[in-house]
Amino acid sequence: MRVGTERYPALTGVRTVGASVVFFDHFPVQPSTHIVLNVLAFFFALSGFLIVRIYYERAAFDRVWLGKYFVNRFARIYPVYFLLLSVAVLLYGEWSPWVLLKNYTLTQAFFIGHLGIIQPSWSITVEECFYILAPLFMILAARFNFLVPLALACALLGVALGVSRLGLSFLGSGMFVMSYTFFGHFTEFFAGFWLALHVMRLERTGTLARRGGAQTATGAAGVLLVIVAMVLVYRHAPLGLGAIVLLNNFLIPLPIALLYGGLLRETTWLSRFLATPVMGLLGRSSYSFYLLHMLIIDFVAAPLLLPIMPRFLCVLVTFVLTWLLSCALFLWYEEPLNLHIRRKANSKGRSVGMQATLFR
Repeated sequence: MRVGTERYPALTGVRTVGASVVFFDHFPVQPSTHIVLNVLAFFFALSGFLIVRIYYERAAFDRVWLGKYFVNRFARIYPVYFLLLSVAVLLYGEWSPWVLLKNYTLTQAFFIGHLGIIQPSWSITVEECFYILAPLFMILAARFNFLVPLALACALLGVALGVSRLGLSFLGSGMFVMSYTFFGHFTEFFAGFWLALHVMRLERTGTLARRGGAQTATGAAGVLLVIVAMVLVYRHAPLGLGAIVLLNNFLIPLPIALLYGGLLRETTWLSRFLATPVMGLLGRSSYSFYLLHMLIIDFVAAPLLLPIMPRFLCVLVTFVLTWLLSCALFLWYEEPLNLHIRRKANSKGRSVGMQATLFR
């Protein structure tokens, strides 16, 4: 699959920026500084948009369709995760059967106290929950309207919060539910869900493209305002965790959806930059980068590079090295295996969605 064949290339470039921000948050130039931004909201909203845009028009409670849908999701997520998790198990020396079971089944982020052998992998569990529920959400939206699956997601949050009060390690607390589970982050996915429905309506009427850059600028300004608010919250601790949850989980998805809509509809310097071939390749390698970067930081940068070079140079070298390794992993393992599994599963029967060459 060639870089540049995506239907919405600017959104592929967004992945590059998001993954890079996560890297610098985990390995900052100044050890005591961290980025005050819910970066994962950008990924979750993007997943909501792409899954709905790809599959909505063909979604059905049909054994063949569901089978191919879940095979596609498995092929996209699990092979590279399995490889890097196995490497992490050897490097970290984690041999607890219970921990291994949770990590290999991607259920680790349902249990308080241990979010994953690969530290960022809790968010993959969040994504997987959306993938599992997305067919139901899409069918309900098609049969009724967008508010019905939204109401169902709200109800699931209520159930999860109820379970969190039982004193179990499973969904162990209300703050855990809001911070580390799909139930707490559903609004980010639904921001992308709504945007996909909106974009499909515009594409049917031929009115997707628009002049200027007002929507892009408004969305970016909205994201910036939420970041400023987040900085103020962190500087004034008495404002409490409730304000953080409100900003992270419920407010920032709105300007993110507006920004993505602008990138899709308007030709601006930002959309052109994000759609460049380099940003596209890096964006499509970003999943490997996301899973790989902590292993490189923990086992290459910290023990080998940091003692022999200034921190700024070490961070830069590690950043470049991780992207190079991620691109190689994507080109020679992740994507070939992904496409091989999909071809085997989809060789017969009707398609589950739009052509795979249009999306990542």
